[in-house]
Amino acid sequence: MKKIIRILLKSFVAFLLLSPVWVLSYRWIDVPGTPLMIIRKLQKKHTIQHRWKPLSKISKNLQLAVICSEDQRFIEHNGFDTKAIKRAIAQHKAGKRLRGASTISQQTAKNVFLWPQRSWVRKGLESYFTFLIEKLWSKERILEVYLNSIEMGNGIYGAEAAAKFWFNIPAENLNKEQAAAIAAILPNPLKYLATPASDYTQKRKEWIFIQMNNYGTLVFKDH
Repeated sequence: MKKIIRILLKSFVAFLLLSPVWVLSYRWIDVPGTPLMIIRKLQKKHTIQHRWKPLSKISKNLQLAVICSEDQRFIEHNGFDTKAIKRAIAQHKAGKRLRGASTISQQTAKNVFLWPQRSWVRKGLESYFTFLIEKLWSKERILEVYLNSIEMGNGIYGAEAAAKFWFNIPAENLNKEQAAAIAAILPNPLKYLATPASDYTQKRKEWIFIQMNNYGTLVFKDH
């Protein structure tokens, strides 16, 4: 029993020492793949389409669309949107369906470093990695990694692959309507289509478009 405890303790210490190095390396190194990509590839359901692009080569329209769709306080918060969490809890207590309140930072931590299945262990690790990326990366880098790693269709990962698949154009050329269409499918990219849009995605796209107009110019505060 003591031997097992020693092994667990050493593993825990090694994790605490190595995980910040792992996260810090991705501040400069492009993420080659994610656990979800590996899982999908092992399942052999579809070919993985993924091509990394720097944030400067991803349309500002798409950057703004995903922020308006997924996390409108992304620029201000430290990785956790306490207002959204409190609102979700209040709505749940009022009898409404429990809604997720994950930020772009949390989704990035989950996509890049962890497995997709929900559990309290994964949620705890997600919070830990969210804290690390918020401390070690800029907001631009978090958004860049998010837009290059997130699932945007069957076998489609990242903005460049999504732009080519859905609209046959590079990610840097996406207009506001196309960007809103891609952002509209993010709640379930395996179920919804960016084009042709269903009634649900069309309504969500129109809502995102309005939010983009209301949000104004996207300005990062890191630098």
